[in-house]
Amino acid sequence: MDKLNFLEVIAAIAVFISLLLAVFLLTVKTERKLENRLFAAFLIINAIDISGLFMHLFVDSYNLKTFKISAYLLVIPLFYLYVNAVCYSDFKLKRKHLLHLIPFIVANLILVPRLYLAEGPAKEEFFKQMWNSPEMFFYQLIGELQYFFYIIAIFLILKKYKKIYSENYTNPNTLLYKWLSQLTIIFLVIHVCIILKNIVRYTQHKDLFIWLNIVAGTVFLLVACWFILKALNYPELFRRIDSTLQPTKNFAETLETENKTDETKRFQIEQLKNFMVEKEPFLEPSLTIQELADQVKIPVRDLSVLINHHINQHFFDFVNEYRVKKAMNILKDPSKKEYTVLEILYEVGFNSKSSFHTSFKKYTNQTPTSFRNT
Repeated sequence: MDKLNFLEVIAAIAVFISLLLAVFLLTVKTERKLENRLFAAFLIINAIDISGLFMHLFVDSYNLKTFKISAYLLVIPLFYLYVNAVCYSDFKLKRKHLLHLIPFIVANLILVPRLYLAEGPAKEEFFKQMWNSPEMFFYQLIGELQYFFYIIAIFLILKKYKKIYSENYTNPNTLLYKWLSQLTIIFLVIHVCIILKNIVRYTQHKDLFIWLNIVAGTVFLLVACWFILKALNYPELFRRIDSTLQPTKNFAETLETENKTDETKRFQIEQLKNFMVEKEPFLEPSLTIQELADQVKIPVRDLSVLINHHINQHFFDFVNEYRVKKAMNILKDPSKKEYTVLEILYEVGFNSKSSFHTSFKKYTNQTPTSFRNT
């Protein structure tokens, strides 16, 4: 099997897996229909793009082949919308999101005169020399500007998500942040391969051009398989935040000027700490700052500033400290020596072994087992 045949096989497998996963996402029963549909659309457009590596075996239409090339301009906007839908529970598609179609529409419009409206030999000749035409240079420029604009926007969304989650929720879903970050970085690496491939296209290194296509296709295939494994191993992977929430620093200064005396702050901090010890709200694994504010009768924004600025802890660190202290008492209690570490972590409000061990070691510099044995 030569390199071209191998490339066609890799591309065909990648397209099959992507379409299979897309069908699953479109048909599975879930509350997260929007993000599933967006990711399914993302996979389908990627499949259409990579199908160009073997499309010539089945299709002779120059218009269809060119439309397939321009469809790549839909990939990164779909991924951007998908990240928004995953991160924000209140995200909805609106008419303004149609603006994301502008690069795709422009790219097709510039090809209308010399390709879509051309006939016979003129169309065939243009298609043969297409990658050296001004139209395709303009298309590639649009594609690169679009890609890096969106990739920066995606990283900013993930940064904001991580900060807001740590300030407003306990047991933060770092798995979601890490997974989306890894996925974004992988797509960035694939795109670098595509840039190199497009540069090599204009040189005499045809073998290198084919190998870069093979690398990009293989990585895309592995990413599709990786996503399937993630979906199987972590069916409840996502926990989203409300997009109306803002990082504490955005409103902390305003609240500080609203007649909040040092005495008031000290009283509220003491009130909060006494409430945490007496009522133990931290035993609720999914405790949020809004729920704690309702219980302790402090406005949620005031509470956020108290914890994140005056106590100088993120919300999940603040809550997990009380969980760790309770776990330490249980571990040292002779009457509860039969309790396993797993039983203890669930009893004190943690919902995963990894988050418990991370928080426990951060607070005590010991593992739960070594702490119990000292």
